[in-house]
Amino acid sequence: MTVGELLARVELRRELPADIAELRVAGLDYDSRRVERDFVFFALPGTRVDGRSFAAEALSKGACAVVSDLPPQENFRGPWIEVVHGRRALAAAAANFYHHPDERVHFTGITGTNGKTTTAFLLESILREAGFVTGLIGTIEYRLAGEVRPAANTTPESLDIVRFAAELERRGGRHLVSEVSSHALALGRVWGLRFHTAVFTNLTRDHLDFHGTMERYAASKRLLFVPEEVPPPAWAILNAEDAASASMNPGTASQVLWYGTTRGSDIRAENIRSGFEGVKFDLVWRDQRQAVVSPLLGRINVMNILAAAGAALSYRIELPEIARGVAACPAAPGRFERVDEGQRFLVVVDYAHTDAALRNAIQTARELARGRVITLFGCGGDRDRSKRPLMGMAAAELSDYVVLTSDNPRSEDPIAIMNDALVGLRRFDTPHAIEPDRERAIRIAIAEAQPGDVVLLAGKGHETYQIFKDRTIHFDDREVAREALRSLA
Repeated sequence: MTVGELLARVELRRELPADIAELRVAGLDYDSRRVERDFVFFALPGTRVDGRSFAAEALSKGACAVVSDLPPQENFRGPWIEVVHGRRALAAAAANFYHHPDERVHFTGITGTNGKTTTAFLLESILREAGFVTGLIGTIEYRLAGEVRPAANTTPESLDIVRFAAELERRGGRHLVSEVSSHALALGRVWGLRFHTAVFTNLTRDHLDFHGTMERYAASKRLLFVPEEVPPPAWAILNAEDAASASMNPGTASQVLWYGTTRGSDIRAENIRSGFEGVKFDLVWRDQRQAVVSPLLGRINVMNILAAAGAALSYRIELPEIARGVAACPAAPGRFERVDEGQRFLVVVDYAHTDAALRNAIQTARELARGRVITLFGCGGDRDRSKRPLMGMAAAELSDYVVLTSDNPRSEDPIAIMNDALVGLRRFDTPHAIEPDRERAIRIAIAEAQPGDVVLLAGKGHETYQIFKDRTIHFDDREVAREALRSLA
């Protein structure tokens, strides 16, 4: 492949010189550490570093050209190709180089504020149970034909997605399930990719430090259903119980399937039963009814199961196969994940880090509790400050006892973050404790519990670290909770 062929469909700022257009290309990358001889290096601007700073290094390693949407830095000497939009150029080039695997591999994209990870895990389990070789890209991990890989981002760069899909295709896979974050949509990481099925979970306040307004946040999500440059997905699976779904609806361009618990839903849940061992309900689709049993806890997971079932129906998977896939899917790590050391109360760890997600998690805990709900939470630093008092209000309003602690303070003062949350917490008379040391805070929450109570450790979920201004330490809520339970026993 030549540079000219690689950059087909890419909008250039100026015509490509003939001598550069004819250069042979062996590969492409946006990370100079992975560049090899005859690669094209994409110098993308980042939040912390400027990709142009690594252009000379890429050239010294054998890169044949550099692509960027910015002019070269002073003193750079080498082939420089300036494009209108760097990430769109990378997406188009990746598709060209790997021969458009999205035309043969069925892409399912799942977006929304909450529930993306669990829905992705459920759908992948259903597809595997139906006999398909699958791939999964998500917040917790990536999976390729059964092989588990660490996750770098919820949604990686377009090149990583396309490369992943091409490898999946080589291994006989035809289904790729991906969480699609609002950041990825806004930045163009999935630009130009063709999705067979797009799933919308819900929309609540989050990421306003990046998007600015809820309108812009919602508009980013909408790009999965009404994309630029490529047709809309063949299927759109929408939450009938979330008003924001109306703005995601691509209309007649896609086959729309609404899911929910109400009569008007195309696919719905009836006779829901929820307990310590999971959920049970009847899955109703057209004139069919199927009993579903899941180890996932709480009614909130009924909606995630319905979303995954709707996506499975877009691939003509039968209801009994859907039920088997749901039953075979354990809780996603850190998503209302149970920590059990034989205690007579329930301890769960959940990734809830917005006020809406925290409300959902506490309400789920309330469904299960035979006693009190004890909620531990903190707020992340260097993120939307306005949601901190809202999280405090949610915890205090819905819990019987609250422990306010630190999350990932990052560059901020942990005490200052907690004070922001305390403004909302103290609007209610809920008994509470304040402890910035998260390990001690978890011990306080667990020591408070009595038989029949539910202890909810919210905020960090699957994370195995805690980020401070000057260091990052190993920290896993689940490990700390187990140690606390054992010591109390």
